[in-house]
Amino acid sequence: MQIPILDIYMTEASLITIITVILFLINFLLAGGLVFLERRSAQSVWAWILVLFFLPIAGFMLYMLFGRTIYRQELFKLDEDDKVGLEHLVSEQLEEITHNRLSFTNPTAEKHKKMIHMLLYNNQSFVTSNNDVTTYTDMHKKFNQMLKDIEAAKDHIHFQYYIFKLDNIGTELYRALLKKQKEGVSVRILYDDIGSRSLSLRNFDDIRHAGGLVEAFFPSKLPLINPRINNRNHRKIVVIDGKIGYIGGANVGDEYLGRDPKMGEWRDTHLRIEGNAVKSLQLRFMLDWNSHDTRNNMQHEDHYFPEISSVGQTTMQIASSGPDEDYQQIKYGYLKMIYNAKKSIHIQSPYFIPDQSMMEALRIVILSGVRVKIMIPSFPDHPFVYWATYSNVGSLMKMGAEVYMYQPGFLHQKVFVIDDEVLSIGTTNIDNRSFILNFEVNAFIYDEEEAVKQRKIFEADIKHCEMLTEEKYETRGLWIKLKEGLANLISPIL
Repeated sequence: MQIPILDIYMTEASLITIITVILFLINFLLAGGLVFLERRSAQSVWAWILVLFFLPIAGFMLYMLFGRTIYRQELFKLDEDDKVGLEHLVSEQLEEITHNRLSFTNPTAEKHKKMIHMLLYNNQSFVTSNNDVTTYTDMHKKFNQMLKDIEAAKDHIHFQYYIFKLDNIGTELYRALLKKQKEGVSVRILYDDIGSRSLSLRNFDDIRHAGGLVEAFFPSKLPLINPRINNRNHRKIVVIDGKIGYIGGANVGDEYLGRDPKMGEWRDTHLRIEGNAVKSLQLRFMLDWNSHDTRNNMQHEDHYFPEISSVGQTTMQIASSGPDEDYQQIKYGYLKMIYNAKKSIHIQSPYFIPDQSMMEALRIVILSGVRVKIMIPSFPDHPFVYWATYSNVGSLMKMGAEVYMYQPGFLHQKVFVIDDEVLSIGTTNIDNRSFILNFEVNAFIYDEEEAVKQRKIFEADIKHCEMLTEEKYETRGLWIKLKEGLANLISPIL
């Protein structure tokens, strides 16, 4: 018996209708979840709703890859004794600050107790005051010193980077780490699976066979498919023997040494820290490691947290943030700095896409007479991000901010300084990706000498910049204006 062609057509049409209805139902449920269940900004919610409804199938796939949030209970668990000990330390410092019993020999730290309290309360960023800080703006010198510190290691090396490339500098570091592991120094390496997408665990076989431990953060289950592709561990942390720590903007790769002709001279800032702040970096590494290695979890051991005699007098807090947190910790730190500023703000960032709260804060302080200076690259490494950056700095420049565009190569450091008093250096860019999506870490430093040092470095960098003027900005072509408009439209999900 033959089935009429019309019946076949109607059956196919009905199937398509059913699939269409199911897809729209899924989109509706996802949109409802975005609005009512997840912690997102209104701009981000509207951007995802537009994607889901205008691109039903592709939008669903994009959301599954880039849009899902992370919940705190899934990650970063501490041993109960360690957790209780940390909570006790933070509670003790909070109580001392609240009742004016926590005093600082450093007058700058004393002046900014409210900010210290905020980071303690929101982020368990305990404050330390015996630190010595070395600033590196030349990554050759940074890596040379790091190699010396690795060579001198006696007990352990904890090595964490967003990007780790086994090119010239990467291979040199790899060999140094392998050598120390063979000498009996415990080596742990944690790299981000997407940031270091050219790597696999097989690349570390020599270190692993020698007894070293290596893990990838949020590893891909299938090639090119990673449901956590949008939530990357952007942190750069090195801890050596629990006494020396590194934190800053530069990853491991030859381009960070200016060896990529396309990117030119690479401009970055990294810190080497000695003192009790290293314990905060150690704790952050432990949390990140334990979130992904269930076989070799780290527990509190005395040799990870050795007693450190007084080294320096710099007061600082190590603050971290990520999509698992209830608060946008580092963004709050930036906002507090903006509102505390009385004279000047100096910002260096490769990406400048602040949300509405930060843009309004900067507008307020500019109108209040605070001198705001912002430095960005003169060319993009991510086109949409760059044109959103260009649009944002252009609008602030019109209000009175001074905007400088770095010319010799790519400017990548994340430096924030106010009033020659407080500064922040770390991995956090000024955009929603760093504030909401990525896992980041910054050092907040309360020290006039260090703040003045960074302000003078900024002024030295100005010599290699072109100043963005209103005349230059207004003469940009229609094509640039269109790119700015599109970039601003999608900036909440960049």
